[in-house]
Amino acid sequence: MGPAIYLLCSAAAATCAYLLLQAYRRGGSRLLLWSGLCFVGLTINNLILVADKVIVPHIDLSLYRTSAALVAMTVLLYGLIWDAER
Repeated sequence: MGPAIYLLCSAAAATCAYLLLQAYRRGGSRLLLWSGLCFVGLTINNLILVADKVIVPHIDLSLYRTSAALVAMTVLLYGLIWDAER
């Protein structure tokens, strides 16, 4: 059951990233860009989670997984601050 949930989370994050980036391309709102890039990072985070828990459970990938999430959140935070100052 766990691997299915991990894959569904990856698919949901990828779908969100796609929709947000597509909306940015149409409308040009920068908040959509930062949010879409954040979800790209969260998709990578979820894919690393699948690899960590399902594909290679004997190798600890938590550092890479956490780093991907940190970069994703940093991108969103940077975008929120940068756009607020403009």
